[in-house]
Amino acid sequence: MLGGHGDTMVPLARYSTVAGVPITELLPADRVRALEERTANGGAEIVGLLKTGSAFYAPAAGAFEMVEAILLDRKRVLPCAVRLQGEFGVDGLFVGVPVVLGRGGMERVFEIELTDAERAAFQRSANAVRELVEVLAR
Repeated sequence: MLGGHGDTMVPLARYSTVAGVPITELLPADRVRALEERTANGGAEIVGLLKTGSAFYAPAAGAFEMVEAILLDRKRVLPCAVRLQGEFGVDGLFVGVPVVLGRGGMERVFEIELTDAERAAFQRSANAVRELVEVLAR
């Protein structure tokens, strides 16, 4: 997933693999779409089930992976919200993208190839993040 958090996330199923095989080759297209939608809306689903509080298990697991990658200098590629400086055509905005994490923290943005449709969806997601930042800055 790229971009903002929630329903503007940009799914990249062709980069999701099982034993190196893209899930787009393992599952029917309608199942992949259903998984993408559930992923984008999963946080709201969990909050609805909990009735109070928020989803915290997945963010905690993600934070653990990031800390481990940094402390153990793993050079792992993980999705993180980082301040982009022209990568993916976005400048000066914190947006979720794949990055290499190691001893130096975020060592580089891993700028993957996007299709035209993915690029357009990412721009829409980044614009939604920008609009939210502008509202909060008022």
